[in-house]
Amino acid sequence: MRDIGKLLSTYRKKSGLTQQQLAEELKENGVEIGYRSISTWEQNVCEPSVTVFLNICKILNVPDVMEAYFGENKSNPLNNLNEKGLGKVADYVSLLEGFNNGEYLKEQSVAYGHKENIVDLVNYESMSKIIRIYDTRVSAGNGNFLDGSGYDEVNRIGYNVPEGADFGVRISGDSMIPRYADGQIVWVRRQDTLEDGQIGIFVLNGECFCKMLSLRDNTAQLISLN
Repeated sequence: MRDIGKLLSTYRKKSGLTQQQLAEELKENGVEIGYRSISTWEQNVCEPSVTVFLNICKILNVPDVMEAYFGENKSNPLNNLNEKGLGKVADYVSLLEGFNNGEYLKEQSVAYGHKENIVDLVNYESMSKIIRIYDTRVSAGNGNFLDGSGYDEVNRIGYNVPEGADFGVRISGDSMIPRYADGQIVWVRRQDTLEDGQIGIFVLNGECFCKMLSLRDNTAQLISLN
């Protein structure tokens, strides 16, 4: 258990506020106290009430009040993750924020690789002429085979097809949400290689998967986003 005085002083200084400025912030939140009270709290002469303490934590952006005060919060599942796990959580949160903002609701584009049979995102730019969208869906779940039979031909401009795309496919399954949703069209560009962390189409045992490529310790893995 940490003393409240040290906790308040540490987070106040981290936030770049003086005691006077913190008192003014509290006043704006309906808590009428003088800066001298903050000084006495930080010196552990006395302690603020629970209501005042929680308001201070809110103003100072204390992320986990229980952990800040007791040193740990066993109910927080993030405490059981290592640095790599926390990094993946941060990546997923970023994806969710993009999904909520509508960034991933549009048809997104990918590129197809002959050597490793993988795909990468490409930039959006309208093109002319016709492009094929194959009927067979690329799996974001158990795997589907992508062959050359059955396709629709559409105008590139009408579908806002990105420059460099060679054809389109539809996603089947939800393992790549929030980046790609079931039934969503992705535009495919043939290329030879991908980097770690990029999303691609992989052909394994005659079936096509849309997954993220993970390269760790000379080992390649196909990763779902959920």
